[in-house]
Amino acid sequence: MDGFLVDAPPLPPPVWVEQFWGDLTFLHWPVDPATVAHLYPPGTTPDVFVDGLTYVALVPFIMHSSALAGRMPLPYFGTFAETNVRLYSVDAAGRHGVLFRSLETARLAVVGVTRLGMGVPYTWARLRVTRTGDRITYAGTRRWPERGLRTLAELTIGAPVDPTPLEVWLTARWGAHTRKAGRTWWIPNEHPTWPLQQAEVVELHDDLVPASGVAPVGPPLRALFSPGVRARFGRPVALS
Repeated sequence: MDGFLVDAPPLPPPVWVEQFWGDLTFLHWPVDPATVAHLYPPGTTPDVFVDGLTYVALVPFIMHSSALAGRMPLPYFGTFAETNVRLYSVDAAGRHGVLFRSLETARLAVVGVTRLGMGVPYTWARLRVTRTGDRITYAGTRRWPERGLRTLAELTIGAPVDPTPLEVWLTARWGAHTRKAGRTWWIPNEHPTWPLQQAEVVELHDDLVPASGVAPVGPPLRALFSPGVRARFGRPVALS
């Protein structure tokens, strides 16, 4: 992990958007990097941990309090559920980020704006997040595209944990790579270190990871839950 930034570097101004990511769960599986390299945009490659593997994540959560630069609230876009499938990427500049394979959202307008504006593969879905005590359930059904893909994840939230080196590597990500208008882009972000709690999977049925074209090669890592962090996004930068 030499040169890996555990803490977020300063975000170059201007800040474009601020959001709070709450009630979030990380579910991870190991992946052979050779089987997913073709999914990465030019200028990026699978990010590989010291174990020789990369990873795929299923990440359901609730988006809160979105605001434009200057903290102008976005009421319609401000609070909604999301479920993301993401891979891990690195570019020639050494920026360790994520590469989204899909981002489920219940907000149809978000799908159009982000697909056209940033090339991010948002999809429209019916999503529900319910929590009773230490039990949380995420349920979703894809509406568009590939209508009918489903996810159900029920977990019991446990005590706070100290992340392992691998878990730090997976969660300390300060940007995303994407492809738009024939170019590869880096979208920087910053947020505090994730407060993490152990989570036990009670039930999991998922169509999204298989539909993303990613095939895990081993059992899942331990599930992790976080009450959330506030994140800020900067201006996208084209890879040279």
